[in-house]
Amino acid sequence: MMRFAPIAALLAALALAGCATSPPRCPVGQEPMRTAQLFFGQNIGGKPGVSNADFRKFVDEELTPRFPNGLTVMDGGGQWKGEENRLIREAAKVVVLVLPNGPEANRKLEDVRKAYKARFHQESVLLVTQPACVGF
Repeated sequence: MMRFAPIAALLAALALAGCATSPPRCPVGQEPMRTAQLFFGQNIGGKPGVSNADFRKFVDEELTPRFPNGLTVMDGGGQWKGEENRLIREAAKVVVLVLPNGPEANRKLEDVRKAYKARFHQESVLLVTQPACVGF
């Protein structure tokens, strides 16, 4: 069984290499960065609970200090399966950020997610990131 370990390790490394993304080739006047979308559910304990004022305060206290260059907040709604495997529908806020590549932005995103989950008793905050070409 041990003789297959190097082959398995090689296959795993090749599979993971396909997940890595290189910065896009950007047109003149744009630079490679990335976008992040954070999806913040507004239910607490299965019932509406995070008001617009609560969320605005969260943005002021948690997001703006970490991302002072700007962000966009949009109203949304969605559905997902929770811990008990039952469908949950709820209002949501979607925050879109344009970020430099690198570990500092990753840490800040994780800190914001943790803060929201703790403050509003959430199971998760969905994060989606994508490479982007950005012109200012």
